[in-house]
Formats: sequence, structure tokens, C-alpha cells
Amino acid sequence: MSRISILTSMISVFIAQHLRKLVLAVSFVALLMALTLAGGKLYQHIDRHPDRGAKAISQGAFTESYTTPVYLDQGWKRSDSLWFYNTTQGSNLLPYEMMLALEHGDNTQSFLADDNVDRWRYLPQVATIFNPDALPVGFVKDTYKGQAYLGLTCAACHTGQVNYQDKAIRIDGGPAMSNMSAFMAELEQALDATLNKPDKLERYLTKVLKKGAYKNAEQAQKDLELWHKIRRQYNIVNHSSLDYGYARLDAFGRIYNRVLQYIIDSDQLKRHLLSARNSDGSRMLTLQQVDQVMQGIDDSVVSRDEFMLVIDRLTAKGPNQVSLSMKQILRLRDQVFNEPNAPVSYPFLWDTAHSDYVQWNGIAKNAGAGPLGRNVGEVMGVFATLDWTASKPWYAPLNLPARASGQDSKREVIDFTSSVDPINLQRLELALKNLKSPLWPGDDSYLPNGEHGPLPKIDKALADKGQRLFVEYCQSCHQPIDRNNWDRKVVASMSALDRIGTDPAMAKNSVLYSGSSGNFKQTYQKTSVGTVIMPEQAPVAMILSAAAAGVVVTPDADKWWIRRQLDRLYLLAASFFQNDIEASVQSGDYQPSTTAQPFQNLLAYKARPLNGIWATAPYLHNGSVPTLYDLLLPVKREGDPDEGLYRPNHFVVGSREFDAKKVGFKSQGYDGSVFDTSLPGNFNSGHEYAAGRSPQLNGEVLPALNDQQRWALVEYMKTL
Repeated sequence: MSRISILTSMISVFIAQHLRKLVLAVSFVALLMALTLAGGKLYQHIDRHPDRGAKAISQGAFTESYTTPVYLDQGWKRSDSLWFYNTTQGSNLLPYEMMLALEHGDNTQSFLADDNVDRWRYLPQVATIFNPDALPVGFVKDTYKGQAYLGLTCAACHTGQVNYQDKAIRIDGGPAMSNMSAFMAELEQALDATLNKPDKLERYLTKVLKKGAYKNAEQAQKDLELWHKIRRQYNIVNHSSLDYGYARLDAFGRIYNRVLQYIIDSDQLKRHLLSARNSDGSRMLTLQQVDQVMQGIDDSVVSRDEFMLVIDRLTAKGPNQVSLSMKQILRLRDQVFNEPNAPVSYPFLWDTAHSDYVQWNGIAKNAGAGPLGRNVGEVMGVFATLDWTASKPWYAPLNLPARASGQDSKREVIDFTSSVDPINLQRLELALKNLKSPLWPGDDSYLPNGEHGPLPKIDKALADKGQRLFVEYCQSCHQPIDRNNWDRKVVASMSALDRIGTDPAMAKNSVLYSGSSGNFKQTYQKTSVGTVIMPEQAPVAMILSAAAAGVVVTPDADKWWIRRQLDRLYLLAASFFQNDIEASVQSGDYQPSTTAQPFQNLLAYKARPLNGIWATAPYLHNGSVPTLYDLLLPVKREGDPDEGLYRPNHFVVGSREFDAKKVGFKSQGYDGSVFDTSLPGNFNSGHEYAAGRSPQLNGEVLPALNDQQRWALVEYMKTL
């Protein structure tokens, strides 16, 4: 036998032996993945509390009382709701034991006591398997790098409730009535009071040390001081001159600011400090003061702790300190960030997974991996820990986060390590595919528990008249939807700002807000009109897109190496095989983007199907109209007669008591938040099709409806 033959034979044997091992290894990994997925599916259905954790409230906020909330048939089982409420996304609002031990700032009551939760209009729950500490809906325990945190999930802002005659209906995927800005302000006050009132501090330390979360009182107090600064910094950056009140939040404004904070580099921050001016035009800081503030901060990424140090140095009082006032701090804030002054209603979630474009102005594509990027951006804004640092990989083009975020041409790149949990985000998005819009629960219908619906029955004869009006006035933009059709595609119909006429603040902010691009400067970024080079001062929409892409493909810091790679494969496969939404051109009447204005198409608002619309008040994207009936009225303009019917210019928000006739919530006679429609961001103008003032897509302005026709149209919309 020749040497070549022997060598060939040896190589063949070697390959055969190792090929078998490779096949076995691949088979083992595949089996492991299958078992993991199967185990995850089984785990999702463990918690089956008969009331889905819901509880009755006696003498709650605004003197509301209600029995244990009931559920409608929305396609979710009890276990589906409870899994959705209690599955973490990677949000880290506050260390877990710290939050449980914290008292309210004004009394000795637990900060998360039911009275407080109900007053903020979140939804109190009883203890269940997934929620042993009886946290409110959407408040969950997260673990990141060995530390337990309390965070929020999308359920906190997207679970609604309708109360009618002391009965409550829980709406999965419905808009929350919550006042998040008040919640965050009171959280900062509670942390401050705990630090500065000896009796509170003593009680807090006793509780938190008993839980074993800290080694000693000194460590516990030091961590309390740190988190007081973190939450104070968040509130300063996101301070708004416009009071959101209940049922609204400028989520995009806050997400934008969070990304800008973690993207800016030290040189850019220093230039902003140098250029800051007082209201009289004088320079706010001298060069010496800027050097003092920036001492020791010279990184390509300014970390959370470094940013807190900057704020501490700017606000410290005493000799040789900068000692800026809060008014000056907010002016300085506007140099680096953008005021989040365009609050919008929390969108309802049913049909989200079947939609081509989502968010009020269609900013988020739902094709491919789009939902994952959208949800990653949401968690980044809602208290994810962002441990972003700069590094110099040996070859950036092979670094997946660098490549995904456009940094592959850079020698130094941002590492996007964070607490964001993309796997759970993917699973939560998939769960929404099964969520259906709620049907009007009239007393001639039955709930899943066998009870009669609590609301009055629909006048079918009147609704039939309203259906004809709906086809004529509404259907060209609001397509009918069969909520039981699994294959449904929900097409967003876009309307340019000048055509729809509603408050432009949210759409304009999403396009016009800009910020320092940090290490993304001069990177290539894809837009709808082609690839562009990102400038140093760039649209935040572009910065957010790049950062979210980097986070999506960054390995989970809490998982071992093999699991990280399996997660990547799962996310890639799930994005393309579980999502049947393909890339498509936006529908409707809007200004298309150009190379000069690559985000111009976002200067528009979208119309979506109105199935379940009865459970989603207040109306319009900014919540500026309290009921469906009011939405059909015109806005009072100068010269209009005083005796006419008009949309209310002032109304109260916060009650969950349902107005079954006008279809909306109680809007006067209690101490909620007052909605003033004269303020920018609060305008209730536009969308006056039923009032004979807004043109249809074909340019025709239809006659104004009379009062009988308005009531007929409202009655029909109850049936959707």
C-alpha cells in the first residue's frame, strides 16, 4: 500500500470519526433547543389564577369602587394574561428589595401600596405564582448581573380597565390610564425623604437588611444615595413644561433622551457646556468651570455614573462650586437633549403583530426584525441598564454589533452590553398575535365566566343606520377588520399633517429632534431613501435606529457563551419565520421622504382599524377628545356661534368610570388632571370629517352630520 493511500485512508477515518461527533453535537444542540422551547411553552401556562390576579378596590381614587374585574374573550387564556403581565423585558427601575422596603415620601405607607398604585392609575394585583409579591400589572422582578431589580413591562402601559356601575372590565392590550410622570416624581421624592428623614431611613434600613439584600447599613445607604441620583437625573433630563396628566406619556421623547445620554462622547458634551447661554444671552459657564465639571471625564462614551457626576458638579452649592439653578440646568438640558413635550395616548396592542407600520406616525416598520428593534428601543427608554463602553476590536467588520450599528469602519466601537432581554421581547411580540380586540359586553351578551355583560345592549336598528354613515365617512381610512382572521393584514393609512390637521407636536418632534451622534458620527446608516453618512448633530431617529440594532445583536451578559449563540440563531429565525409581515410602501396621503429630508414621511399620522375602539378613550393620538361623540363634533373657531355643539376645550382625565352613551370616560366632576386643549401638544383640532370640515382622501368634504346621525355613528362604532 502506498504512503499516499495510507495517508488518504487515515484522513478518511479521521473525518468519519469527527463527522460522527459533529453530527452528534449538532443533534444534541438541536435537541437542547427543542427541549428549551418546549419547556418555555409549558412554563408560560403554569400560572392560572382564576381572576388573572385582578382584585377588587373599595373607595379608590376619585371615590371609585369596583368588584373583582372580569375579562372579555380576547383570545388569551388566564395563563396568557398572567405570563404577559409578569415576563420581564430587562427593565431596571430600582433594586428590587429597595423598592419593596421603600415608603411613600409623605407617610409610612409602602410606596407600592394599593392606594398609591390605584391613585397613579396602575392596576393592583393579588399574589400569584408568577407574582408572589403582589406587584401591580406590568411591574416585575428582573435579574441582571446577579442583581435583582423591579422593572416595568409593556403590560404596565398597555392594560386597560373600564368601570361601569361598580363593575370592572379588564382590557388586555388596552391603553392604561396611568400617570407615569407623577409616579416618577413621587418616586424621587420618596427616595429623597428616606435619605433625609432619620425615622424613615431607620425603618428602611431595618426592612432592607432583614431581606438580606445588603451586607450592612452603610452599603444599603450608599446604594440608596446612588439610586436617588439616578432617578433624579432621569427626571431632570425628561422634565416637561407640559403636564402629561393621566393616560398619556411622551414615550418617544424619553427614549430619544435616554439614547442621547449614552451615545454622547466627552468632547461633544464639553462643547455643549461651553456653548450654553443664560436667558439674557450671557455664557452660562466659563472655560474654567467647564474644565472643573469635566475633570476626569474623557471617554468616547460618557457612562451613567459620569453623567451623574457632571450633574452633581453643576448643581453643588458652596464656595468655588458652579451652583447652577434648576432653571439654568433645564436650559443646559436643552443643549444636549430635547424636551419631551408631545405626550400621546398609550396605543392599544391588538392587531399590532398583524400591522405593516406601527406607532402613531408609522415610524416603526413591522417587517423582518422590525418588531424586535422597536421593542428594544422601548426597553432602552423604560429603564434598561445600559452598560455601554468603547473598545477597539482587532477587526471591527467581524464584530457583529459594530457591523449592525454601522460602526464597522471605525477603529473604536461602542459595545452595547445591556439588561435588555431580546428573547423575551420576541416571545411577547409573538403572544400578541393571538390577542383580539374586545367586543362590547352588552347585557344581552355573555362573558367567558357565564355572566351577562355589564354594559347596556347596543341598539341594533340605530347601529345599522350608523354603519352606512361609517362606510361613507370613515371606511376609506379605517379598514374593517375580522378579529378572528389569523391571516389579516392591517394596513396603516397615513395622512400628512396639513391634511389631518391634528396636533403636530409628536410627529414633528420625531423628525426634527436631533442630538450628538457620538461614535456614530460619519458612519453609514440606511434610510428609506438610501444610505447616508450620519453627521455629528444628527436626527435622533437615526441615532436610535443604529443603537437599537447594536443592542439586538449584542450577546446577553447573563448567559453562557453557547446559550448566547443559540439565542442569536433563535432571534434570527424567529424574526423571519414567525413574522409574515413583508417590507412594503406606506399607504395613504403623505409627503414622501427625499435624500434632502429622509424622514419627511413621518410628518404624518396613521389611521388604523377601529375594532375595539370603544375601550380606548380618550381619543385622537394625544388624547385631546374625551368621547367618541365629542370626536364627531367640530372644534369651536373664532366666529362660530356660541350656542353650537363643539368639542370640549377643557375636561378632566383620570376616572375609569365609563360613559356608555357617549363612549368614553367620565370627564368632569372630580379631581383628576385637567386637560387644556389650548396648549401646544394638547390641541384638539383636526379629524373633523363628521363636522364637514376635513376633506376625504379624494378631496371631497362631506356634509356635517346632524345630531341623530352622530348618535347612530357612535352606536355603530360600539359594534366594531
